Amino acid sequence: MTLQPSLRLVSITLLCGIAMAGLRAYAQTSTTSAIPPVPDQSKMDGELFYQLLLGELNARGSEPGTGYSLMLDAARKTNDAQLYERAVDIAIQSRSGEAALQACRAWVQAQPKSTVANERLFQVLIALNRLPESAEPLRAIIATTPVIQRGEKIARSLAAYSRASDKKLAATTAEQALAEHLAGSASPSVAAPAWSAIGRLRLAAADIPGALDAARKAQMANPLDESPALLALEMIDPKQPQAESIVKRYLDTQKARPEIRMGYARTLLDLQRYAEAGQQVQVVTQSQPEFAEAWLLQGSLQLQDNQLPAADTSLKRYLELAQKRAPSEERQRGMAQAYLALAQVAEKRKDFALAESWIAKIDSPQALVGAQNRRASILAKQGKLDEARKLIQSLPERSDDDKRMKLVSEVQLLRDNQKHQAAYDLLAEAVAAAPLDHALLYDQAMMAEKLDRLGEMEKLLRQLIAAKPDYHQAYNALGYSFAERNIRLPEAKQLIQKALQYAPGDPFITDSLGWAEFRMGNKAEAIKILQTAFQNKPDPEIAAHLGEVYWANGQRDKAIAVWKEGMLLNSENETLLQTLKRLRVKL
Repeated sequence: MTLQPSLRLVSITLLCGIAMAGLRAYAQTSTTSAIPPVPDQSKMDGELFYQLLLGELNARGSEPGTGYSLMLDAARKTNDAQLYERAVDIAIQSRSGEAALQACRAWVQAQPKSTVANERLFQVLIALNRLPESAEPLRAIIATTPVIQRGEKIARSLAAYSRASDKKLAATTAEQALAEHLAGSASPSVAAPAWSAIGRLRLAAADIPGALDAARKAQMANPLDESPALLALEMIDPKQPQAESIVKRYLDTQKARPEIRMGYARTLLDLQRYAEAGQQVQVVTQSQPEFAEAWLLQGSLQLQDNQLPAADTSLKRYLELAQKRAPSEERQRGMAQAYLALAQVAEKRKDFALAESWIAKIDSPQALVGAQNRRASILAKQGKLDEARKLIQSLPERSDDDKRMKLVSEVQLLRDNQKHQAAYDLLAEAVAAAPLDHALLYDQAMMAEKLDRLGEMEKLLRQLIAAKPDYHQAYNALGYSFAERNIRLPEAKQLIQKALQYAPGDPFITDSLGWAEFRMGNKAEAIKILQTAFQNKPDPEIAAHLGEVYWANGQRDKAIAVWKEGMLLNSENETLLQTLKRLRVKL
């Protein structure tokens, strides 16, 4: 297609500008003298200028192959890095991987010590899935990087292998390329980050034992380096105790960063090891009192444990620190969470006006659902349940997630206010529409139990176990329901032990096991198990069970003491109140 004259003039003018930019790159001047600098003789002559201009015209037009050839030829003639890089870019833009590889190889051959040249070759080889060939440029990249920056460079370079289809081969290739750095012979300070980077590749290849071994070797190379702890943090699992040991060893050092300790605390929360998580957070608040996020998490945990004065103090301390920070989305989310938690503290104290004042401070659109849920809870506590339900129902539904969140919120509201039939009806309708939503099916089973429809509860839980065999809450709920009714006790114990296989150490499942042992007449074993559960998670329901076992075992003083502790945690807990009423105990 022929350009119209005016358009051709504009295009040539633009491309002349591009070429002139190249001309300025060649005309380097000296500024070290007080005498006005004299420009060096430029390598740009008329012939080269025309070649670059023609190369750009073809690259941007219908002949990118010709443009690439002209640009690569100019790069070879001038040995200029910018022109080599432009040739590589033209090849990539025209989706010619082999041409890009040819330009990269020419560039590295001309400038073997260029970090940029080797990085482009490394990236192109990975994109072409020629992984074994990537080892040589990787070695060159590391060799041309200052020692103090090598650890970071290795981590960033090996991250490029995430695009490789063969993750196992990528890990093997990287390990071969970094052999001297892994051994610590090139620079001892690099061994730890190098092994950690290898560990991440092994983890991506689903080689958990190999990743753990890499993290262990990294920590042996430098116990103060945080990279092996960060890697191990991603692998913490009851079946992989070595990972947690690596994290703990790092946290025992004086240079342990609070961010990593907080990451460990959140992992413990995911594993439902609440007491241990609280201990880690407390270390941060004591050693790093200006670390705001620790106060927020500590306040949330204290609220969960019904430690209202302590939660109030921690949450307000978080707000005090957060308000000193520059505005950001993260700060806005954190402050909204703190305001909601403080509103819940006030609500538990039945100070509804104060609770509403905390909610009114929230200006984050993302916290709208949480704020309205809290408002609904306050209304319900004041006897305005219908108004509370309408408030939740009025929330916008921008997605399926919004719709589900509204449903869960309304069910929780009804459950908290003993409207079990209405909650069951909502859940039954939701499960019918989404039969693969296991959490909703579990909630429906729990509502059937509240309605004393135990046969239906068992049917729903067994349906859930068949659909999702690792859903440990279902095993625990069914086993506990048998133990509570004092029926099918061997099966109850078996079901609860199955749940513990999927969630080792879970304090609530441990509580169920202790209760089953008590029902089977094993009081000493029941006390031992329930003491462990209560120590790991002070909870009023666990207190109710432990106290009853003490009471039945003739240890009345211990029973009274643990029940009183349970009442301090939550004086409205249904299980604890029913236990005291049934045993005719007044505290």
